[in-house]
Amino acid sequence: MALLFLSVIQPVAADVVVIVNLDNPVDHLTREQVIDIYMGRYTHFPNGQIAAPIDMDPESPVRVAYYQKLVNKTVAQINSFWARLLFTGRATPPQVAPDAKAVTNVVMHNRGAIGYVDSLSLNDNVKVVYRLP
Repeated sequence: MALLFLSVIQPVAADVVVIVNLDNPVDHLTREQVIDIYMGRYTHFPNGQIAAPIDMDPESPVRVAYYQKLVNKTVAQINSFWARLLFTGRATPPQVAPDAKAVTNVVMHNRGAIGYVDSLSLNDNVKVVYRLP
């Protein structure tokens, strides 16, 4: 009986956090600034440094949670948004990395990279600049 009860319990996902390179002088971003960078409105951090956003694979549950919490949109809606922008030539979508380890690796090795990961995937080689509610 106890095994049946335990098998029904769903694991609680950790928070999704936005990360940057340790050498990036940005220590905090607002929700609006993160939205502007990830939705192609701004291509730079507030300090003027070029921002290179990194997305997770479209099938990633972290990506699903990220866009749902950030802009209340599904991954399909985000993909449609970027398809329209690409067609007009106004912006390019974020680079895609397959998982949290790859996102962290890109951010660690690129001063202008910005990514998001589940907080359980954090390490000391990146810094958190925004925590999704």
